Amino acid sequence: MTINLVNDPTELAQRAAEWITERIEQTLATRPRFTIALSGGSTPKALHLLLAQPPLRDRIDWARVHVFWGDERYVPLTDERNNARMAYDTLLDKVPIPADNIHVMRTDLQPDASMEEYAQILHRYFDGHEQTFDLVLLGMGDDGHTLSLFPGTEVVSEDVAWTKAFFLQQQDMFRLTLTAPVVNQAATVAFLVAGDNKADALHGVLKGDYQPYKYPSQRIKPITGELIWFIDEAAAKRL
Repeated sequence: MTINLVNDPTELAQRAAEWITERIEQTLATRPRFTIALSGGSTPKALHLLLAQPPLRDRIDWARVHVFWGDERYVPLTDERNNARMAYDTLLDKVPIPADNIHVMRTDLQPDASMEEYAQILHRYFDGHEQTFDLVLLGMGDDGHTLSLFPGTEVVSEDVAWTKAFFLQQQDMFRLTLTAPVVNQAATVAFLVAGDNKADALHGVLKGDYQPYKYPSQRIKPITGELIWFIDEAAAKRL
């Protein structure tokens, strides 16, 4: 595990954007494609805006980048709460990436059918390979959740299926999500965490006992890949 400590959310986005660009360049120097799973939230939004403009945009061979999502709210693509919508607005509509390379979690299907279809896409991409995604970007909530793995939910303990849909009572909506098994087979997983409201949960995740039902982010432990954290000083104040 590698921890990169930065001053504030602005520096976090800058450091992460440069690092991601370098990782894409390095991977595409020896492989035909780069697969990335995006996250929702305010920190990724700032990251996307940096990747979408020169000089970083021009260093990336977007025709060979394949985009997925870690999780999604079950709302239409036109809804501002939709993670894919945010990514289109801040990144994907601003770079020359082929439409066929973009794999949204569909919310025009029933939740279970959407996740079954998504799992089939992932297996087509990754079956027969030692690892799944080249990079999974994750955030962490102030309750220690990541993806749509929320404290106390059954999906936290999923060990087989790569995708799940479930109804989250406290949000009164369905959530669509990748699960720990597929993320833990990735080549690299990077958490982006900023803000003092995350400090208690981050301390629990990194320094506390293993309690994944309380801190689901603890479920993310790449088997053969790298685990990297980008953390600002406010989030790190209890470490």
